[in-house]
Amino acid sequence: MDISLVMSNILSPAVLSFFLGMLAVTLKSDLEIPQPLPKLFSLYLLFAIGFKGGAELVKSGINSEVLFTLLAAIFMACAVPVYTFFILRLQLDLYNAAAIAATYGSISAVTFITAGSFLNEIGIEFSGYMVAALALMESPAIIIGLLLVKIFAQDDKEDGDFSWSEVLRDAFLNSSVFLLVGSLVIGIVSGEKGWKMEEPFTQGIFYGVLTFFLLDMGLVAAGRIKDLTKTGPFLITFSILIPIVNATIGILLAKLIGMSQGNALLFSVLCASASYIAVPAAMRLTVPEANPSLYITAALALTFPFNIIVGIPLYLYGISILWR
Repeated sequence: MDISLVMSNILSPAVLSFFLGMLAVTLKSDLEIPQPLPKLFSLYLLFAIGFKGGAELVKSGINSEVLFTLLAAIFMACAVPVYTFFILRLQLDLYNAAAIAATYGSISAVTFITAGSFLNEIGIEFSGYMVAALALMESPAIIIGLLLVKIFAQDDKEDGDFSWSEVLRDAFLNSSVFLLVGSLVIGIVSGEKGWKMEEPFTQGIFYGVLTFFLLDMGLVAAGRIKDLTKTGPFLITFSILIPIVNATIGILLAKLIGMSQGNALLFSVLCASASYIAVPAAMRLTVPEANPSLYITAALALTFPFNIIVGIPLYLYGISILWR
């Protein structure tokens, strides 16, 4: 693997800020981001990436590559939680296996945004319609995770413990999904004219906000590392290896569809990432038997740093070989 790709990724201001946040916790600094701001940063990033994706989708139009990409996204969003569930059941109980499987079947928008930033830095183009794949891949895993609980629960009484209307509401109307899809539609409707009007806001300060958001993610991730002692070696190994497995499947699908290298990287990153916001929030409400310290720690303290530090350049290296 070209070490320059890894260094280019690690030495970007946003990723270095993630390390800075982890270092602050390690050294017991009193550095913190006031609580309302991380939520604002998250909402801003979702709106900006969704709005840009909608504007770019208008430019590219709907063609066979777009349709096949979106179908592949739906397929992976449904398949990943199923096969990861059976892997996790080798060591974990039904509820924790289902919650973790749903977490890994969904996506991390910030990992996707970081990958896009990395592609911009090294000069590889990608298509705006990949944001539509991002939007499609966030919610299905919640439904799949709960279906797994319903199907495999030993006690039929467990089936009535949650409301399917609430499940669907959490899956498709949670704030991140709603804002991402909404901003995508706004970008489509307003088109090029809307993009020019909003560009100073959605593009001009984008990387600055991403940098501060990753600083906060470093603070949060470092604070959760101590929970790794509760997970044991199985879940630690799973959290590092399953992203590589999922990314590999994503890369092979991307090659089959005929995606460009930039689009293939973003698709593989979507397949490899894990949700640490939307899905954990839904799982806490609908699968209270699962331990949040397991699925949140695995996604945020292990898989997220692995992907943004090593995974992104690793997946691009594999893509460059396969596309050669």
